Amino acid sequence: MKLLMLGGTEFVGRAVVEAALERGWEVTVFHRGRHAPPAGVTSLLGDRTTGPEGLAALAAGSWDAVVDTWSAAPSAVRDAARLLAGRVGRYVYVSSRSVYAWPPAAGLDEDGPLVEGSPDAGDVPYAEAKRGGELAVTEAFGTDRALLVRAGLIVGPYENIGRLPWWLGRIARGGPVLAPGPAALPIQYIDGRDLAEWTLDAVAAGLSGPYNLVSPPGHTTMGELLDACVRVTGAGAELRWTDPETLLVAGVEPWTELPVWLPPGEMYDAMHTADVSRALAAGLRCRPVEETVADTWAWLESIGGVPPHRPDRPPVGLSAAREAELLA
Repeated sequence: MKLLMLGGTEFVGRAVVEAALERGWEVTVFHRGRHAPPAGVTSLLGDRTTGPEGLAALAAGSWDAVVDTWSAAPSAVRDAARLLAGRVGRYVYVSSRSVYAWPPAAGLDEDGPLVEGSPDAGDVPYAEAKRGGELAVTEAFGTDRALLVRAGLIVGPYENIGRLPWWLGRIARGGPVLAPGPAALPIQYIDGRDLAEWTLDAVAAGLSGPYNLVSPPGHTTMGELLDACVRVTGAGAELRWTDPETLLVAGVEPWTELPVWLPPGEMYDAMHTADVSRALAAGLRCRPVEETVADTWAWLESIGGVPPHRPDRPPVGLSAAREAELLA
């Protein structure tokens, strides 16, 4: 298979590229040159934020599939899709479950109502941007050649958002750790490598249409995630489980100050109760939480313990002073 990756030097894109190379696929990476691509790829430079002229390096060539993780202006997806429609077999757009109209019901599948979006939009909020990207791909490639991967929370090695790296870094410092309860609360996420493997399998199988892509309900819990962090860091941290009501009364911001965690309610239903029956039927396999945590910790240690951070995303996690105040 010949794969074109738009991006491919960070997080999800890099996981896709590495998985494709392991399969012996021929991979071309189109990127801005800010980070070195994995060894073994053909590297093309360009900047899609500058409009169609930024795609000049893609003016020639053909591929079996293209994978695109773009999350900004949908018009950039539109321009790439139109340029490639006659020379690429299938367009895979890594979208988001944020495209569902708010509030998405618990257990929502791919047929749920969607936010409004336009393939011609410029800078718009995240949900509208992802929906606009979906529409751009479908417009250029048709429903039979467009695969829409609606990912939920993505974690694992190379994470540049900071959620799991923050927990690992905090727990590695040891001492009492504010742990948001209940510990038995189920959570859903997808390891970027599992997303990559499923996506490449889907390309090889010729799949199209939308798929929710997160771990199945009950795959793990908040407690199991943080317990795994304690084990792999070996720091002897003491998790102090605190009930949601206490945290909310104290003004703690779920998801941002305590990453991954959401208290039971509307936002929890939206993020951690997705129906993934369709992806499971199409072969989705999710590795154990212990493996995801251990591999992320090993990667963090290999780069000196300081994870990369996307400049377009706000930092996450409680400050040490704020945590001490809450623990007191």
